Amino acid sequence: MAELSYEHVFGTVALLGDGLKRAVAWLSTMRLGPLIAAGCAGALLGGCGGDTPPPRPQKPVQLTISAPVDTAVVEGARMLVRGTVSPPGARVRVQGRSARVSGGEFSSSVTLAHGANVIDVAATARGRAAALTAFRVTREERVAIPDFVGLSVPDAEREAERLDLTLESERGGGFLDSLVPRRIGVCEQSPSAGERVLRGTTVNVLVARSC
Repeated sequence: MAELSYEHVFGTVALLGDGLKRAVAWLSTMRLGPLIAAGCAGALLGGCGGDTPPPRPQKPVQLTISAPVDTAVVEGARMLVRGTVSPPGARVRVQGRSARVSGGEFSSSVTLAHGANVIDVAATARGRAAALTAFRVTREERVAIPDFVGLSVPDAEREAERLDLTLESERGGGFLDSLVPRRIGVCEQSPSAGERVLRGTTVNVLVARSC
């Protein structure tokens, strides 16, 4: 085998090196280019590695009671609850029943029991925290005191019971009253007939055979 000169060996290595460089350049152009472009596009779509900020949360539902005021005292068996709500499209329920909502204002009629009542109101809207509130209302029904004067004691007691009144009687007429041949009747009363009082009020009456 013929010996190779140093010049021949170095020339061959140089040719191989030039070919390798051209191949790498071609591969970079034909194959790696799209990959690099795709990588950049993905980075752009993904925010280049940064986190996308979450959407800002919406404000909670705002609920205000206009009437009645807390600890109100009323006489009727029914009461109208009114108020405002935001957003205007929120749904409002009073005592568990849907209220009428229009233009950010709501109203609902509720039934009251005798004595203390707690009225709860809730408002909801999609994507927002709900609003809840409650207030107290006392129903104090008043009645007009009838005229007991002239009635017998049993009749006066039945009339008082019909109106949820308590009759407290005191005997009058003196020592000779027991000798009068008449039935015992009401001679005086307090409070007076016609006065409006709360149910359960005590009416004091003076009874005798002879007024």
